[in-house]
Amino acid sequence: MPKSHREQHRTHRIGWLRAAVLGANDGILSTSSLLVGVAASHASRGSILIAGIAGLVAGAMAMAAGEYVSVSSQADTERADMARERRELEEDEEGELKELASIYENRGLDPVLASLVAEQLTAHDALGAHARDELGISVNMSARPVQAALASGATFSVGAAMPLLVVLVSPEAILVPIVFGTSLCFLAGLGLLSGHAGGAPKMRAAFRVTFWGALAMGLTAAVGALFGTIV
Repeated sequence: MPKSHREQHRTHRIGWLRAAVLGANDGILSTSSLLVGVAASHASRGSILIAGIAGLVAGAMAMAAGEYVSVSSQADTERADMARERRELEEDEEGELKELASIYENRGLDPVLASLVAEQLTAHDALGAHARDELGISVNMSARPVQAALASGATFSVGAAMPLLVVLVSPEAILVPIVFGTSLCFLAGLGLLSGHAGGAPKMRAAFRVTFWGALAMGLTAAVGALFGTIV
């Protein structure tokens, strides 16, 4: 008897992984950019830390709330589509069966086999078959607002804490280059980690976040230096 095996895929991670990577990336990038910008204006270490902590709290709450609202809207749409599909199955079962068969036929099955597959899946779980093959809604990919909000808010906080810790231990005279350099290292590490978790090319992911991080911090440092000189 052949051994059964469970294949390991990464699609079940998409919901929380996207929110977690976005949260951590934004936490590192926005906080380090804020710190570099304030430091470039020749502010004191205390002022820099206050600005960074305020940015951490505000950013974490904004990320969590934004993810919750966004993913909740997606979940509402999915529920509405499922309710509509349920009504259609109750009102026109034969028409829905033909619609499902036509989907499988368009995917390459011959008409007889497409009809047979549609009949068997309908008998097993009609709503599940239409949700998956007509609407594109699956258990692994369905919206989970609370999960996304918690993942995004928590990882933002962790990401934002990293450059703040650097500010605490760095000499004030060279604070800007140290925060700049270490934050790029943090971003590169995050890119490598997210690439590994998602099965994507690690170096490409690391380069992507590092490039945009350097650009963002460079621009905010320039603004801080300019306004620090003017004010």
